[in-house]
Amino acid sequence: MTASWPHHVEIAVRWRDLDAFGHVNNAVYLSYLEVARVALWRSGMGGRDARDIPFVVARVEIDYRSAIELGETVRVELACESVGRRSFTLVYRILAGGRLAAEARSVQVCVDRNGATIPVPEALRAVLEQVAGPPAAR
Repeated sequence: MTASWPHHVEIAVRWRDLDAFGHVNNAVYLSYLEVARVALWRSGMGGRDARDIPFVVARVEIDYRSAIELGETVRVELACESVGRRSFTLVYRILAGGRLAAEARSVQVCVDRNGATIPVPEALRAVLEQVAGPPAAR
């Protein structure tokens, strides 16, 4: 089920991730996506400083499928759906206990240090090509 996703990270659910209902708060899912992006960056770019090829998150959409609880380990799977001239789209699947907890998509725009958009740098494009996807059967 998970072997076809080109990149993944595992995250232990922390007490602070929970809301008053005892499950992971919806906002924490965004943090889980960020952990997956940072892990991709570090593995693909050899630990270079993220400011070398800056990008900002322009859009995120999350479809919640099932609650995640304390004691579970979350597996965030990631693939690059598309790369444009100045932006790229990542897709994610969040699993907990082997079940689908959420599906997400984010659009990142490359920017310079002044915040102006720039073309996707070749080094970043190469990393994104390594995790091209997503799997057809999501």
